[in-house]
Amino acid sequence: MKRLIITTIILLIAAVGVTVVYFKNLNPQSERTSQIMHTIPADAALIFEFNNDSGFYDIFRDNQLFAAIIGKQTMGELDTLRQQLLLNPVLEKFFNGQNIFISLHPLKNNVVDFLLTTSTTRGFTTAVIDQLAKQQNTGLLISAENIEGKKGYVIYSAILKKRFYLVNKEDDIFSGSFSRDLIVQTIKQDPKDATPFVLLPDQQNSNSLANLYVNFSQLNPLFKQLFTNDNTAIFKSFRLFPGLSALTLNFKTNALMFSGLTDIQKNAPQAYLNLFINQQPVVNQLKNVFPSTTAYSITFGVSDPLKFKTDLSQWQAKAGLQHEKDSLFKKIKAETGLNLITEFNQQLSTEFAVVTTRYEEKIAIIAVKNGSDLKPVINNISTKLTDNTGQFNYNKLPFFLLGDAFNIFKRPYFMIIDNYLVLANSTKELASYYDTYFNRKFLSKIGEYNQFDNLLAERSNVAWFTNFKNSQPELKRDLNSGFYQAFEINDPGWKNYYAASCQMVASGKRFYTNFCMNLNVPDTTGTQKLTGGR
Repeated sequence: MKRLIITTIILLIAAVGVTVVYFKNLNPQSERTSQIMHTIPADAALIFEFNNDSGFYDIFRDNQLFAAIIGKQTMGELDTLRQQLLLNPVLEKFFNGQNIFISLHPLKNNVVDFLLTTSTTRGFTTAVIDQLAKQQNTGLLISAENIEGKKGYVIYSAILKKRFYLVNKEDDIFSGSFSRDLIVQTIKQDPKDATPFVLLPDQQNSNSLANLYVNFSQLNPLFKQLFTNDNTAIFKSFRLFPGLSALTLNFKTNALMFSGLTDIQKNAPQAYLNLFINQQPVVNQLKNVFPSTTAYSITFGVSDPLKFKTDLSQWQAKAGLQHEKDSLFKKIKAETGLNLITEFNQQLSTEFAVVTTRYEEKIAIIAVKNGSDLKPVINNISTKLTDNTGQFNYNKLPFFLLGDAFNIFKRPYFMIIDNYLVLANSTKELASYYDTYFNRKFLSKIGEYNQFDNLLAERSNVAWFTNFKNSQPELKRDLNSGFYQAFEINDPGWKNYYAASCQMVASGKRFYTNFCMNLNVPDTTGTQKLTGGR
């Protein structure tokens, strides 16, 4: 009996020991992902994650989708690096199946560069790299170097004729870049200062081909490197938004589609887009009257206009605008007898948008419940030019009535067409949209646009859209010359894409986010003529 008790105790101790070792060695994917991402410098606006597995590369081999975004040359450099390093027999077993993170970072002098971050399997030591350095005929010259107190490596590729810097950041996590400055920045990154990116659940992550993490608040520094004009309106509302997205790739051969959740950073200043998180998504119909020349647009949808107006008023009060707002509307009341806020709120429908055309025209289109009822209200606060047009007599009305996105319309010209209030900064722009509307020159009449639109969600609260061809004049004016040259010349390149869209759908104090870019549809007009197609 005593022997049985002793045997049982020994077996129990062994079982506990095995269990402890087992759980100690478990490393949930989300935990490891978080650990790796905390080593990436906090100025990363975009982080692309994929698994270093042959299956991923097989799917996207010879595919234009990624090459068009980052450039054929960069794709070639990354592939060469993979062939020379990750597929080298000495390293392959340690890196195969590991997730790779490619992050985008703004550097000095209008430079943007990539950082590659990954981890190794257990058993890896830097001695393995030293072993690789001794190999002959690899096309690599590897030398150890002390970089900011860390043991790093400078890897010269004879094929690329470029140096690649590699450093072991911590706990078998390696960071590499063609930019030494970026590696230094990575070493100095304090994990406490890292951005707390939203992470995907393990199950979703394991089933995903690739993931995209977005830190919207870091888009502004990135845009400052890309554009000569800091105040470019492209994507402006999103660049001021304190959101963090974790999106998964939905594979299509002709389109990049990511979808997932966007959280709002805690303790961050509230932005205009925050106001739409308390709304229900609405059917996107306003896009049907956008001009065919639309370069980019942003559309807002509210299920409860009165709640939106209440939230907007509170936000403007917190921003210290209450005195200016009250003074303006008291003046309107005194001079016209009109309670404009109440009258406008009663007529506001569920969608309003700002559209910029390829000719740099800026037009606000606001859906109203009844244009005929709104007309006398607007006429009361404006100077009439024709039966259908006029100019506001008061400054900043669109800003106080609808918020930040309408701040570009200081004392706009207007017209009411059917149930739309249309604003513009010149009579010429107003006349242009009048021609568009009555001659049905709409984006929605173009077949290629409708093919793109079929990829998008039917409902949203915030929807941004850009047509790359129509945006080219503004990009040529505002992009730094090096980036515009890449846009114009690279083939495949950004010009190979037809359009891009980012939609946000309010869902339980978060946004469900869809991002989509699709390649141009080949022009088959000539083929149809030759084959007798109709």
